[in-house]
Amino acid sequence: MKVFPSLLSADFSKLGAELSSIETAKADGVHLDIMDGVFVPNLTFGPPIVKSLRPHTKLDFDCHLMVTNPDPLIEPFKFAGANGITVHLESCPHIQRTLSQIRSHGLRAGVALNPGTDFKGLNWVLDQIDLVLVMTVNPGFGGQKLIEPALSKAGALSKWLDKECAQLGLKKPLIQIDGGVDPSHVARAKELGVDILVAGTAVFGTKDYAKAIAGLRG
Repeated sequence: MKVFPSLLSADFSKLGAELSSIETAKADGVHLDIMDGVFVPNLTFGPPIVKSLRPHTKLDFDCHLMVTNPDPLIEPFKFAGANGITVHLESCPHIQRTLSQIRSHGLRAGVALNPGTDFKGLNWVLDQIDLVLVMTVNPGFGGQKLIEPALSKAGALSKWLDKECAQLGLKKPLIQIDGGVDPSHVARAKELGVDILVAGTAVFGTKDYAKAIAGLRG
């Protein structure tokens, strides 16, 4: 199980130091929540901030675009230092084109699903997907409680991907969950086939990041 702390819950007055701290604490990557105040009711940061953070760490930059129109932002985030870009199925009317664009820049292409969104809409673009992010809260704010049925959906998704990818001869995408994740969810997440945990408060809300990250790995 990999752990990507969500920078949304970090101390914004010292983001560079926070990145160095989670790298020292053996995080596998860092999750960057990009919000536009339209698709979700909050604003965070854009490519210039990500670019300024890149020199502070060698961690994988996992950029999650919670925005209404992600396509124009793909290239700017590539040059800002992103390793992967995840877009929401709900905000991409031309999801195949968007995913293809992400991959054309040599980036990991991810699709995020809100708690009420069915994953079977991914069926015709599985060849373009490297990661599926199952939101276990409604996106927009940190510190929310995990929605149990959304976690169960991650398990159903894993089984569905096993079958579909085998039939199509494709590599199975990674499964990531994000929202309200804490150590009490680790055993079940592993059992359900989750590969990556995104955790904000469960890491940055503690005094010992290394202990918190180790606990999330189970």
